[in-house]
Amino acid sequence: MSGEERTAIEGQAGLDDLEDLFENAPCGYISADKDGRILRANKTLADWIGTVPSALKGKRLSDLLTMGGKIFYETHFAPLLRMQGSFTEVALDLACAGGDKLPVLINAAERRDADGNPLFVRITISNAVERRRYEQNLRTARAAAEADAREEKAASDFREQFIAVLGHDLRNPLASLTSGLRMLEKEPISPRGRKVLGLMDGSISRASALINNVMDFAKARLGDGIGIVPDKDTDISPVLHQVVAEMRSIAGPRVIEALIEIDAPVEADRGRLGQLVSNLLGNALTHGAADRPVRLGAFTREGIFELSVVNGGDPIPAETMSRLFEPFVRGPGRSSQSGLGLGLHIALEIARSHGGELTAASDAVETRFTLRMPCRQPAKRLDL
Repeated sequence: MSGEERTAIEGQAGLDDLEDLFENAPCGYISADKDGRILRANKTLADWIGTVPSALKGKRLSDLLTMGGKIFYETHFAPLLRMQGSFTEVALDLACAGGDKLPVLINAAERRDADGNPLFVRITISNAVERRRYEQNLRTARAAAEADAREEKAASDFREQFIAVLGHDLRNPLASLTSGLRMLEKEPISPRGRKVLGLMDGSISRASALINNVMDFAKARLGDGIGIVPDKDTDISPVLHQVVAEMRSIAGPRVIEALIEIDAPVEADRGRLGQLVSNLLGNALTHGAADRPVRLGAFTREGIFELSVVNGGDPIPAETMSRLFEPFVRGPGRSSQSGLGLGLHIALEIARSHGGELTAASDAVETRFTLRMPCRQPAKRLDL
């Protein structure tokens, strides 16, 4: 066999391979003239729509599309191709024999002469059934997730509004109980009666604190946040002493030690700061060792106000420590006195409202909560 014959045979084999690639490519392939009429279509495309390649010759691509696809072809496809010479991944549906639709992705590119005039168009068509199914499943899943989120938000809003209304309505009977208690304290009462009144007073104080926490939590979750009205020249020592005295009155035999050294004004909301301290002391009394004192320390230094509340007892478990300031999280302790698990969360929000931070540390020796905040609140920027 001569070299020329071998070259001819190899050339023919190459042409046969190209022909097979064209006809049996994993995508549809169309060659069309400059007016969009099909010059040749491969077997893959013909098989997809239930016909033969020769039946497609002379048709336009729009003839293979569904009615919606025909409209898109005339209004977008053809003008875009003529304007920029190509487009990629246009999603359309082919009309198949028997009335079925085949989702596809179409890519097209014009071949032009040196003057920019169109000569012919090459079009590839990819089967997009699985992609369309995936996209539909994704849309369905997203819609379901959004519906679940809306339902959860509606349920959450209802719960928080209910809590707010309940907390508000509970304040009136508690106020009546407090007034009645104060009236009874002025009457001649036996020592045993005095003891009962003290227990009642402590229960009312705890109930009032719980309601305040619930109301603050509901306001924060409903978007109002925990607002503060700081006094620029507040002497907070009386506030701290008052809270300590109130907590001592309901602590029974428990000891509360206080070391307060405030030598500079602290710009703070007196009521909110007192609430924070009350929550921290209440938490320490509930969870601290009964035979060890609760210690409060407060001082100012270099423009920083720092307050700490310390108690002895078992350390807070690591799994609780990681979620300690989240709402409704309660540490180990006497469940009947553990409350709703909102006290530390509210204390944290109050600290943040003052531009400060509230941290916790716990080991076998002690559990310490520390508030650090600037003595002067940063000026709020006005966006004009």
